[in-house]
Amino acid sequence: MLKYDDVVNKTAEALVKASTAFRPDQIEAYERAAANEDNPHAKWVLESILENARIAQVGMLPLCDDTGIPHVFLEIGDECEVPAGFFAAVEEGIAKGLKDLPGRPMAVLGDDKQRISQSAGLSDDPWDLSMAPVQMRRTSGSKIALTVLMLGGGPEIRGKTLRVFHKHSVNTVLDEMIAWAKDGAQKLGCLPCVLGFGIGRTNVEAASLALEAMKNGNFLVQSDMEKRVTEAVNEEGYGALGLGGKNTVLATFIKVGPQRASGVRVVSLRVGCCFDPRKATVVFQ
Repeated sequence: MLKYDDVVNKTAEALVKASTAFRPDQIEAYERAAANEDNPHAKWVLESILENARIAQVGMLPLCDDTGIPHVFLEIGDECEVPAGFFAAVEEGIAKGLKDLPGRPMAVLGDDKQRISQSAGLSDDPWDLSMAPVQMRRTSGSKIALTVLMLGGGPEIRGKTLRVFHKHSVNTVLDEMIAWAKDGAQKLGCLPCVLGFGIGRTNVEAASLALEAMKNGNFLVQSDMEKRVTEAVNEEGYGALGLGGKNTVLATFIKVGPQRASGVRVVSLRVGCCFDPRKATVVFQ
């Protein structure tokens, strides 16, 4: 039986880990990129990002000053009974993690209009930052896997969700995705970026699939479609921090969902920064 305090503490630990540590596949991807980079300025940037990650992990420090908005992704086994109070414990765990990290104070105060205009100011407390609505998927087994993703604000400015007229051609859709990615990467700044794509039937579904793509993504495992997007954007030569070089995109993650009989595919893109995707998973049994 899951205990309330265990859910709180493990959720908080996942948030801190997501915010302070690169994963092994991410480290290896950066090491490969740095080893293959010919541009000395870009090579220095890649090596500095790796050093930043090592310091952050040792000191339990945020990877970036923009500590991000917590997004929780749950995978619930068919044989699992979700106990009463589980979601309340997750919310409390997110708040505890933001306090422990600590997160950057970013919660906007006030009513609907004041929050939109940011006219009532900000809370001084990092834990007042609400997490995004929880995403859930059913899976086999008797476990609950909880993944915390910390999404910074800069990449959201460069993202895009829109219909693409597919013309019964995968290439037509991929070419449009590549065009979006080139534009977003050129404008992002904190390169190399990590591209997350969701392809679905509605705007909401496509955005959810993009989050799932980032949750599942492995820097060392790239499909043919993912490789094509990565290679095409890298040919532009923007490079780390826009200084030129081979590594504009470190990896691309694509999740294709169910499709409907229609002339369009709805595509959602997130142009993640050089620290993305900041994520960590905890499993409850």
